[in-house]
Amino acid sequence: MPRGDKSKYTDKQKRMAEHIEEGYEKRGVPKDEAEARAWATVNAEHGGGKKPGGSGRGKAENHAPAEKGGRLGAAHRTEADRSAAAKKGWETRRKKAAG
Repeated sequence: MPRGDKSKYTDKQKRMAEHIEEGYEKRGVPKDEAEARAWATVNAEHGGGKKPGGSGRGKAENHAPAEKGGRLGAAHRTEADRSAAAKKGWETRRKKAAG
């Protein structure tokens, strides 16, 4: 079986990859990169194709990659948001140390 062959994936896995790919493209990721990321997510969740002969057959699913999607890190927040969070944290630590 050649690399990139998707014949061992179920229809549900293929639909899932399409949906994830669309989400990446909406966020401005190039088509090829979006497709690669989508299949990487499906593989991370299912461990591979679920049909007979696929590497994911008989493995438990891991839903952590699906729950991770959409969260933005500190780098995507504005300077004002980061500053406000730092001030709030400082005030909390100060109050806990005093009381």
